[in-house]
Amino acid sequence: MSLARLQLIRRLHRSWQPLHPPSIYLNPSTNNLQSFPRIRSIVTCSFTISGIFDRSGSLSSSFRGSELVVQYGSGRSMSTSAQPVMPTQPATPTSAAKMPRGTRQVAMKVAMLSPGVIYEPYKPREPISFWRRWFTLKGWRRTKEDMILELKSAYAINRLRKSTGYSKKLFYQHAVSLYKEINTLMAAGDTSLLRKAVTEKMYSTLKNELKRRETIWSHVHWELVEPVVSIRTLRARMIALDKDNLDKSFIQLTIEFIAKQRFEAYDSKGVVVSGDKTKEVLVRDIWVFERSLFHPGAYWRLCGRLTP
Repeated sequence: MSLARLQLIRRLHRSWQPLHPPSIYLNPSTNNLQSFPRIRSIVTCSFTISGIFDRSGSLSSSFRGSELVVQYGSGRSMSTSAQPVMPTQPATPTSAAKMPRGTRQVAMKVAMLSPGVIYEPYKPREPISFWRRWFTLKGWRRTKEDMILELKSAYAINRLRKSTGYSKKLFYQHAVSLYKEINTLMAAGDTSLLRKAVTEKMYSTLKNELKRRETIWSHVHWELVEPVVSIRTLRARMIALDKDNLDKSFIQLTIEFIAKQRFEAYDSKGVVVSGDKTKEVLVRDIWVFERSLFHPGAYWRLCGRLTP
């Protein structure tokens, strides 16, 4: 009995001796010893003397499978898992999931400025006769498809009107203004202002067109004869990013322009090589404009052009 008490006093005496940081540490992933610089600091342990040793005087099994948290004087903490020696129960992670002191959590917010695609591009429908439409099975299917397409456009316009107060007359005026502005910037080769009027993908496409044009013509003259002959909406589509929140959506309007234009191209010497600015040419263009419903200060931009 006295021998057991003497051994316990020796253990308590050794536990109160000053500790020093180890010169090597064990890498849990590779089970290899790696060099670790000696740092003169204080090592604190979160275990008490009674928790380290059990009644028999041996190392407690709960300590063998637990995490040892070592804190150095520099203010940075490091946690290493002690390797279990014949564990009786699986170790549970405790402080491994905690962030080290001094670590900053940065929240990254990614915002989509444009889907980058034209959703359901417009294609002219094949004409179908009255008798074939209403008295054949294929005609009924065609009628059903046409109704679904029209309902999609009506729904997109309705969402646009509720979110932004869309007005058809005001939008057409703005669309003609954009049509004239973008064509004028393209003729002048001004890519800096062009970036604001088009989406990112469309900007890359127009830049490539300008590079190809410069290899053929030195500069061009373009002029729009106002007012335009006609303008109409061919299709409207909504691209929802979140099915639970339809306000996070993009609207794409496919617009047909029929307008008279004047065009003339010159070579490096200023000689006319194509077109004639004294003549008016009737041109039909189909452009797709896009607008976000959830970005603050969003506005209409050109996102694509379709072949008539």
